[in-house]
Amino acid sequence: MSWSGLHWSRSLRFRLLAVTVAGVAVAVVLAGVVLSGLFREHVQRQFEAALLQQLDQVTARLEFDAQGRPAIAAQALSDPRWLKPYSGLYWQVDAMAPDGHGRAGVLRSRSLWDTSLALQVDALTDGAVHVHEVAGPQGAPLLVLERSVRAEGAETARWRLIVAADLQATQAATARFTRVLALSLAALLVLLAAAAWAQVAVGLKPLRALQRGLLDVQQARATQLQGAFPVEVQPLVDDFNAVLGRNAEVVERARTQAGNLAHALKTPLTVLENAARASLSDDGGALAALVHDQVRVARRHIDWHLARSRLAASARLPGQRTALEPVVGGLVRVMNKVHAGRGLDIRVALPDAPLFFAGEAQDLQEMLGNLLDNACKWAQSTVRLQAQALGGRQPQVVVSVEDDGPGIGAAQRAQAVERGVRLDETVPGTGLGLAIVQDLAAIYGGRLDLEPADLGGLRVVLALPAAREAV
Repeated sequence: MSWSGLHWSRSLRFRLLAVTVAGVAVAVVLAGVVLSGLFREHVQRQFEAALLQQLDQVTARLEFDAQGRPAIAAQALSDPRWLKPYSGLYWQVDAMAPDGHGRAGVLRSRSLWDTSLALQVDALTDGAVHVHEVAGPQGAPLLVLERSVRAEGAETARWRLIVAADLQATQAATARFTRVLALSLAALLVLLAAAAWAQVAVGLKPLRALQRGLLDVQQARATQLQGAFPVEVQPLVDDFNAVLGRNAEVVERARTQAGNLAHALKTPLTVLENAARASLSDDGGALAALVHDQVRVARRHIDWHLARSRLAASARLPGQRTALEPVVGGLVRVMNKVHAGRGLDIRVALPDAPLFFAGEAQDLQEMLGNLLDNACKWAQSTVRLQAQALGGRQPQVVVSVEDDGPGIGAAQRAQAVERGVRLDETVPGTGLGLAIVQDLAAIYGGRLDLEPADLGGLRVVLALPAAREAV
């Protein structure tokens, strides 16, 4: 199944419109069929009633001579169409034999001219009226009414009186009514479909407002859903805001506990490290060297796991938004002070439009601080930081930090981001910088890439989710 098929089948708007329009279409079609049938039946009955009056008139004008032969004075009939050839109104008298057969057209109206109406043998009781549709002169469709009569005193002689009228005018009127009815119902269907669309659009409009509110939370323009919603949606909004509030409380508690644990563990480790360093300077004992090394390893692991726990608790929470420029400016000032003795040229190139990271300022400082510190450690004279925004369904902030140091070979780049790995023991550090940055970026849904720099050293490219500027 195609993506578009899945999209429409899962659309609430499409489902409501489809069900409504389908139901209205079925109702309109049924109404058209019923109304057309009722009109046709009404016209047919009216036509039969008028033709029955004509049959009664012909019956009233029928006379028999002394021999029992029928006669009708054409001038006694009121309708002039009886005298006009092929006018569409006809009468005829047939002689009926006892076996049901007989002689057709014993008498007939002048309108039949030189033709006669040929009807099938029909068992008629005296006075009964039967209705038929037959083809008449020139193939015109006719509605026929017939009646059986007897001459007074001649019980064996039976006569069939026939009156017929052309159906073409009636059929044309019915067809014209059906066309007008079809066009009217089609226009009604279009109007009802438009009304259904408007109803669905108005009814689902609060969901669009809810979607915009969620986007504001996701893009860090708001910390909770804002706005007035219908009573059917407001409980959902209240529950969602309550969940956001509880999550914020959980994150704050986790951050506080992580900080407390860090202070609780770092203080004794610092005491041990200072004692071991003092012992090393006094007599160079092996125990002091061992304690010193193990304290450094313990501190390294504590830093690593505390960072991981803090990041897992706080990363990618809704409502987070940090401007890039202030963080970069603060870190550059710190690096200029830390590496002041080396005379490094730290160049920063940021776009004119402000960039925002969809995360916490502390995490952004952690990542960019590690990247800048590594670049400053390895650079000979120049460090360059650049940033740009990438659009799309998931906008990103891409920051690249490069230096003019010795660089890293392709085979060593994957090893450089492993936890605790130091490619050069002569440079101070714990070997956790790039590893922490990579884990942080992964938690936020970003990535970290290492590649050769134009300056000759290493370029580190950090892609992070972007938050839009507040409106």
